[in-house]
Amino acid sequence: MARRSKNPSPRSTFHQDLPFNPTPRSRSIVESIYSQSQYSESSESTAASSVDDAHRILRSLRPGVYVPTVTFFQADTEDLDLETIGKHAVRLAKAGVAGLTTQGSNGEAVHLTHQERKLVTRTTRNALDNAGFHHLPVMVGCGSQSTRETMELCREAMTSGGDYALVLPPSYYKAMYKAESLVEFFEEVADASPIPILIYNYPGAVSGIDIDSDVITKLAKHPNIVGCKLTCGNTGKLGRIASAVDAVTPSEDGSGFMCMGGSADFTLQTLVVGGSGVVCGLGNIAPQACIKVIDLYKTGKLDEAKKLQAVVARGDWAAISGGIVGTKSALQTFYGYGGFARKPLPRPSQQENAIYASGFKELVELEKSLS
Repeated sequence: MARRSKNPSPRSTFHQDLPFNPTPRSRSIVESIYSQSQYSESSESTAASSVDDAHRILRSLRPGVYVPTVTFFQADTEDLDLETIGKHAVRLAKAGVAGLTTQGSNGEAVHLTHQERKLVTRTTRNALDNAGFHHLPVMVGCGSQSTRETMELCREAMTSGGDYALVLPPSYYKAMYKAESLVEFFEEVADASPIPILIYNYPGAVSGIDIDSDVITKLAKHPNIVGCKLTCGNTGKLGRIASAVDAVTPSEDGSGFMCMGGSADFTLQTLVVGGSGVVCGLGNIAPQACIKVIDLYKTGKLDEAKKLQAVVARGDWAAISGGIVGTKSALQTFYGYGGFARKPLPRPSQQENAIYASGFKELVELEKSLS
């Protein structure tokens, strides 16, 4: 396939071959958009046109660890806990992650209204900017069951301060799809999205739909598709895609296409086969440990990386087994915040909390030793 620009993850239609140096006017436009804390239909329309006018701030994706952030709720009302959402985002940024993702599985996107989704992303962007992390990109989960609503979510992601859209394939009418349906879906979404998109392959969340390497490699040729996240755990597939698209790695710029693993328990394996990094929920608990695996690999310390990967994988099994309920329980136990998931997800018992804590204990001790 044709090589892309050497710059990591270019923004296709947003002057991808030239560095973006905002004028004072465009800089003030963008800053005013990102400072808005509440949403209305009029402010959303103004934000969309103003951001397009300023050609947006270029926040490139770079190899590393991206964290799909947890959405926090008030314990008594289940309303959004915006203060904790913002503080958590800053904690992860300070740990050195390459970027954040809102509206993922860990973010309970399926439990949120459109308005709440926008507010979570806006709160995350504002918190990062206010803490001095203007450069840190935010991906936004934008998958939906119709092409039309997915496009709408991409537009809302952009006007909320998101830089990239992470898109799951639709699955409700899986049995009626034709062979070309998913290709057309991603191409049409990419054509319409005002921000670049990444393909999200997670069979467990979409009725078993598992996008193969040939399809992803074909879609990678689209100028507004800049990466993929593979939570399927198939490192053979990941390696095929990374090779075919000349993916960016921690040591090589490549084409700029981001080929990401979707779980911390195969971080090292992702890097060995030519991947760009991981988007991992475990980063909510232990971001520095996840980053350290990549750092050790990048510096050629493979034996140390393997030992650390084993600890990370054991911790990730606790996260996988406990899901978002277990992750929030561990955050509450070890960091003093976390709360509960929205109903109908259950609130854990004291015994369950103890089990979750035991599963994460080794990893959290490692994390604190790296601080």
